[in-house]
Amino acid sequence: MLRAVLIKDLAISRGERRLFTGLNLHLDAGEAVELTGRNGAGKTSLLRAVAGLLRPEAGEIVFADLDPEAARAEHLHMVGHQDGLKSTRTAWEELRFQTLWCGGSPTTARQAAERFDLVRLLDLEVRRLSAGQRRRLALARLVASPRTLWLLDEPMAPLDAGHRLAFGALMAEHLVGGGMILAAVHDPLPVAARVVEVGA
Repeated sequence: MLRAVLIKDLAISRGERRLFTGLNLHLDAGEAVELTGRNGAGKTSLLRAVAGLLRPEAGEIVFADLDPEAARAEHLHMVGHQDGLKSTRTAWEELRFQTLWCGGSPTTARQAAERFDLVRLLDLEVRRLSAGQRRRLALARLVASPRTLWLLDEPMAPLDAGHRLAFGALMAEHLVGGGMILAAVHDPLPVAARVVEVGA
């Protein structure tokens, strides 16, 4: 199990623009960290670097005692600002595909659909879902194939009040079970979280 993530002296640039340098962050099991900062400060880029989707200009990301590639393949989920869903699949086809890809089963996919109030939507094509419904579908993979580290980019933005509460309860459960959350936000998460300002 992944028990900690250590980010040491990280620097990230996009094109000719330096987003930040010298960023240090330690995330332990059971802890949530909110990444705050102005638009374009590098919050999303930091999440992508932790996920291995963007190469930092300098610094190091350490996953406790695990090999970085194995840690990324087996112990983290990333739900980006874009939902990453195929619009022509039905909601069930998409959830099932993503669940199996991440090591879950059709049973856990069905349980996740129930948890995220998606059951009545499963026969609809993804393109017919509202922004909030698509976000719930994207988030369902978090419980359909559980992993320790959740990388979330503005996870609450399209959700209505009721589903924000429900997702807050799910995040709390994840942390109590030893999970970790690193989230880029503009609004605070509904769980206790340490705040790290990016690009300050």
